[in-house]
Amino acid sequence: MFTGIIQGLGRVLEVSSCRLVVHDPQEWPHEPWQLGESVSVDGCCLTLVGYTEPGLAFDLSPETWDMTAFATLRVGRLVNLERAMRLEDRFGGHIVSGHVDGVGLVRAIESKGMSHEFRFHVPEKRYLIDKGSITIQGVSLTVVEPLEHEFSAWIVPHTFQATSLGSLAPGDKVNVEYDVLARYVEKLIEPSRLRDGPWAR
Repeated sequence: MFTGIIQGLGRVLEVSSCRLVVHDPQEWPHEPWQLGESVSVDGCCLTLVGYTEPGLAFDLSPETWDMTAFATLRVGRLVNLERAMRLEDRFGGHIVSGHVDGVGLVRAIESKGMSHEFRFHVPEKRYLIDKGSITIQGVSLTVVEPLEHEFSAWIVPHTFQATSLGSLAPGDKVNVEYDVLARYVEKLIEPSRLRDGPWAR
């Protein structure tokens, strides 16, 4: 499990439909890497399969390639990194599983004072709740002014500089994970909706 609080930025060294290698941010203090550990890369939970100075290597499955924006990655691009949460860690964002639900799109970016307002388009609209949580590129964000399949998010200067959001431009594709709690609630109430709906016998 992750929290959506980015711990470091890696730069893509190699990318293909079956493998991703990113530069390990050496300035980021952390425990030694463990083969097999889970790492969120731009919001997608990947298994670390290799570590050789200075790269972190991950295998990509066809499902991961098809369901994420990794196909748009290029060598040199920045990616957000977060290691799996430990039980004793401070919970700073929201519950993030690292299971990408789909690919969204950056509609607009507008500078407003010291912050930036991003407008995103996402595949599903039913999980967009005003002031609710959503994960974009692994970053925990607050939904603002949802309208159909779009919503805004205010990015403060620290987040803009410390994550790959600052390198995005309108038209870029992004990984989207909806609030896992909203999905569980929907799943739990689904049987009662079917039982009590107007089509119930």
